Amino acid sequence: MTDFISPPLLRTIDANVNRAREGLRVLEEVARFFLDDAFLTELAKELRHELESALTELPAALRIVARNTVGDVGTRLTAASEAERANLTQVITANAARVAEALRCLEEFGKLLSTRLGSQAKSLRYRVYTLEKALAINLRASERLRNVRLYVLVDPQESEGAFERLVSQLVEAGVHAVQLRAKDISDRMFLNRAKLLRQLTCQTETLCIINDRPDIAALVDADGVHLGQDDLPVALARNIVGPHMLIGVSTHSLDQAEEAVLAGADYIGVGPVFPSQTKTFTDFPGLELVRAVAGRISLPAFAIGGIHRENLRQVLEAGARRVAVSAAIVKARDPAEEARHFLKLLTLYPLAGSKD
Repeated sequence: MTDFISPPLLRTIDANVNRAREGLRVLEEVARFFLDDAFLTELAKELRHELESALTELPAALRIVARNTVGDVGTRLTAASEAERANLTQVITANAARVAEALRCLEEFGKLLSTRLGSQAKSLRYRVYTLEKALAINLRASERLRNVRLYVLVDPQESEGAFERLVSQLVEAGVHAVQLRAKDISDRMFLNRAKLLRQLTCQTETLCIINDRPDIAALVDADGVHLGQDDLPVALARNIVGPHMLIGVSTHSLDQAEEAVLAGADYIGVGPVFPSQTKTFTDFPGLELVRAVAGRISLPAFAIGGIHRENLRQVLEAGARRVAVSAAIVKARDPAEEARHFLKLLTLYPLAGSKD
């Protein structure tokens, strides 16, 4: 860095540092107060602190001395769009854009001072894009899944008629989402069952979710697709299903849950909580993972794995407010009645901000 730095360059750096810090603070407050999300709040705070670290070669005293707010012609220029925000999404996008533009300026003008400042500003800018996406998706998903708390996984059943009867019972009972999970069947049978599930849930309050297969989810115009850790990444699945379909991701650790948030998942499955009749696992992160996710991530999360009426309260006491269930309901003598029991108990543990 040179000993003499021109006042216009210092003023440019100062203005864009301030702009970036202000915008990051707004994004942090969205995560903290509106989403109540410790993970995204921490991410925004880290970005602010790393911005300060990038400026160690350019002390704040130098920038402040060069500042000329009174004589800055830009302070008198205001766009009409800056005067209003229609919703929280606009607050997120406007401030993320503000930060990204400021970081781009710091990247370019910072190169005149040091390669380190320019490269760090570039790295921060890409991470801001990820934060913006995570905040926006969280907000959208929380609204779309606001009333979705009981999620039932069903297999193809022994016949089409049996499948139709089961799904009809679940829809009538008020189950919020039904996922078709089909292993070891032909693609044609999978597609036929998926079409039937879509028909039975169409124009109802029950979501139609397809497990593992974004291609089939797209073909039947499902409400969502669910992906395991060994399935397609969220970004590739999004290329298949488009921007509007829900994408869920199974997670078995806090790290995986955080990765799913940043990857753009609309919701996550958290577990397995208990041993399951329908799936075999060697490790059970259990209630400890449920507590960890509930305390750190606000993206809609469904506890899953071996949940039944006798242990449901334990799951809810651990902080879960949404559950995904299979055998306990599907294999019950009366699936509809068992589903109603789950729904009744869930209402005793309202979502944050809910009036229930």
